Amino acid sequence: MAQAVTAAIPLQAPTPPRMLDELSGRIGQLAPAAINQIEELSGQMHKVAPNALDDYVRDFWQRSVLFLDILRERGNQRERMLARGASSVLIYDSELVMRGDELPHPVNYSLLRVIPPEGVEIDNRKRPVFVIDPRAGQGPGIGGFKHTSEIGDAFKAGHPVYFAGFSASPAEGQRVEDVARAYTIFLNKIAELHPEALGKPFVFGNCQAGWHAMMAACMRPDVVGPMVIAGAPLSYWAGVRGKNAMRYLAGWYGGTWLDRMMSDIGNGIFDAAWLVANFDNLNPANTLWTKQYQVWSNPDQEKERYLQFERWWGDFVLLRGEEMQWMVDNLFVGNKLSTSQLVTSDGVRLDIREIKTPIVCFCSQGDNITPPQQALDWILDNYESVEEIQEHGQRIFYTIDPKVGHLAIFVGTKVAAKDHAEFINNMELIEEMPPGLYEIVITEKQGSEAQTPEFDFSIEERGLDDVRALGCNSLEDEREFAAVARVSELNNALYRTFLQPWVKMLSGPQVAHAAIDLNPLRVGYSAFSDKNPAMRGVATLADDVRNKRSPATGDNPFLTMQQQFSKAMIDALNAARDFRDDLVERTFHAAYGSPLVQAACGISQDDGPPRPRPGLLPSILAAAEAEKRRLRGRIGEGGALEAAARVLVYVGKAQRRLDKSTFDALRKLLLAHPEVSSSAFKTAVREQWAILALDEGAAIKALEQLLPEDATARRALRELIQTTAASLELKPEGQRRLKEVLRLLN
Repeated sequence: MAQAVTAAIPLQAPTPPRMLDELSGRIGQLAPAAINQIEELSGQMHKVAPNALDDYVRDFWQRSVLFLDILRERGNQRERMLARGASSVLIYDSELVMRGDELPHPVNYSLLRVIPPEGVEIDNRKRPVFVIDPRAGQGPGIGGFKHTSEIGDAFKAGHPVYFAGFSASPAEGQRVEDVARAYTIFLNKIAELHPEALGKPFVFGNCQAGWHAMMAACMRPDVVGPMVIAGAPLSYWAGVRGKNAMRYLAGWYGGTWLDRMMSDIGNGIFDAAWLVANFDNLNPANTLWTKQYQVWSNPDQEKERYLQFERWWGDFVLLRGEEMQWMVDNLFVGNKLSTSQLVTSDGVRLDIREIKTPIVCFCSQGDNITPPQQALDWILDNYESVEEIQEHGQRIFYTIDPKVGHLAIFVGTKVAAKDHAEFINNMELIEEMPPGLYEIVITEKQGSEAQTPEFDFSIEERGLDDVRALGCNSLEDEREFAAVARVSELNNALYRTFLQPWVKMLSGPQVAHAAIDLNPLRVGYSAFSDKNPAMRGVATLADDVRNKRSPATGDNPFLTMQQQFSKAMIDALNAARDFRDDLVERTFHAAYGSPLVQAACGISQDDGPPRPRPGLLPSILAAAEAEKRRLRGRIGEGGALEAAARVLVYVGKAQRRLDKSTFDALRKLLLAHPEVSSSAFKTAVREQWAILALDEGAAIKALEQLLPEDATARRALRELIQTTAASLELKPEGQRRLKEVLRLLN
């Protein structure tokens, strides 16, 4: 039946000849340039030095030997990591704080305190930073495998740092919700260890760890501080047509039954190296050519960088089959997280709207794993207006890099020096913001040095239309993905009924070990290690080459031909990728956009969205109304602190953006009131912001009631406001507002 459903493709389906013609056309566009380059080089051959070919052939041979030796070292490096059992690419020392396998629901995670390097001073009053790396194919440590990284930036700012490490193999019976629950226990422990810290732990959730951390925050909103969710998908169907082909793959495979079968072959274990293969397949030019070519063409300079990255990239881990199946069924195909459809085994509904701590979604236009739509459209899934966000008390921030790829979002040195460092340095300003939707804009300061650039950090108000402008699904798109989810359920039922018993009968520990060991990605490492007898002698040969190394000069024309050939290879592989992605997308829409397929899946063309927006609970509505009544009652209440905070917020709102000057002004106000704690001060600022958002006119009119009666005290307050406001770079409207409130103080 599943085959009958998925075969019902309408007449507008793309025909192979037409698509082949398109591929031929793309290749034809590349050919003239390549031919011109070859002719140009041919015309210069008479100028070639007599020994140029000899130099190039010698260099070619030497580079090939050195490259083969680098692959040997890469394989041996992975074998050493496997021998250690638990591995991590963290460059920092760490100490164990808590073992996850000793929790009531055991997991293969552990809480580690990262030991600051020599010369780094930690301020224990600063909130701890908790870094969680993705368990989506590789081992932990990528958030701190360079000095300029999330962990390095936190140390530089003087914060205590903790890290969630994990072993390669999952605990018996481990579930996705168990890991999220472990995060909450870890966070609670971190808070216990730092009672003097001025705030709850600041959380970095990278990639898969991002949505997992969001689950933890839904379970225990009270233990989580500000969160940076880097490259993490939360709305899994979202995307833009013509891009983001990865979201269509489940439709091509008929759902998630293949994942279940791979887990059965693995005797209940899913080899996460297949997830890495999915990533590699997105960019075949890099996987099949560029990555290796860069090292082969310059082995003398590229070796250390390549081995450092491969130390993490080849550190494959395992998942329990139940974990993998839960993820693909409920998240990537079911898309249930962003619409509050998930309930834990103990009855807790995972509702993102319950997270009151600031959420910073960090994404990139260059990310083909988690495009901005998948990182941000959960906002559209939950809210119809910014007012609704404010009523729920949520503080949502986002920042979009224009070009970096998925890994660079949490691995890149430049990204860490710019974005992650600014998030850490400005986390207090982020936490002081009132409920709403904002964009964080980070730009390099004019005139800053290229080696040590400085940045301007600002927060700007945004609306839901700004998120929609990035591109979002139509109702037709939603129905197509809903059809995939239904087909997936059907095919899973068919597999479990007819095929699974046979697969399990033919599988076992021996078959599982063989399937893991023979995974093509794993073989790609082990085949070049010293375990392979054919690699004997490579190290000796490489040493001999290094002693006699004689690279070709940069003006060698054969090197130019090599570079042109490499460019042609990249262009051809990119053209093939574009053809493949186009084919996948067209076929997906043709199949699952068919009214017949959708009707067979129980989806009517007359129905509304297949995923209803999460309902507003009466308790939430009542709480919102009660908060409004409370704020109205507070309009005329308060003292000098509340008056000054209200004035600064009123003046600052005219800017439509907040930056470090705003933060400096608020710090000056806090220093003028040493009797007020940092948390109480933040609460006061947010409250004044909410009062102004509720009724700005009444709030300013009632300002007189907050002012001290004593003339001296009033004059001191005026001077304080003038001093703090001087930190702001006021626009004309801000200057007008400042003059307005200063008149009230006369």
